[in-house]
Amino acid sequence: MQKIQQDPRHSLRLTNPIHLLAVGFGSGLLRPAPGTWGSLAATLIGAALLQVMPLKIFLFFTALCFIAGCVICQKTADDMGVHDHGAIVWDEFVGIFMVLAVLPEINVLWCTIGFAVFRVFDILKPYPIRYFDRKLQSGFGIMIDDVLAAIYSIIAIHLCLSVIMESLI
Repeated sequence: MQKIQQDPRHSLRLTNPIHLLAVGFGSGLLRPAPGTWGSLAATLIGAALLQVMPLKIFLFFTALCFIAGCVICQKTADDMGVHDHGAIVWDEFVGIFMVLAVLPEINVLWCTIGFAVFRVFDILKPYPIRYFDRKLQSGFGIMIDDVLAAIYSIIAIHLCLSVIMESLI
């Protein structure tokens, strides 16, 4: 008898709050490019949060999201039977939140720049991001590649800003 391969999304339960968070409130279920959809949802949510909460609280919230994300992503990956399934986008939320926290302003232009730069680093995964993405098979491993992509994004944005400011002086 031939065994039928089941789609891992079938073991996902959106009524489970852990799964709902892991898939970015459903944004990670959109196709194609679930990471991009998750990042877009995170950008909108993060920008809204930054309008109503002080930066220090947002940074603390982002740190909590990272810690919780290690558990959330691992539990959902275990339930789905797939490490870092594309639908799991909580890691993108944390990465985007990090980028948004250091933008000069929260407006459409800066949020678009932050989103685009983050997506480039998250997709390309330059060294050592790709290394950690492949080697760490845990909730922490799911989370850390997007944290590193966020750090690369923050550095790139600030280097570009420095160059622009220097050329204006």
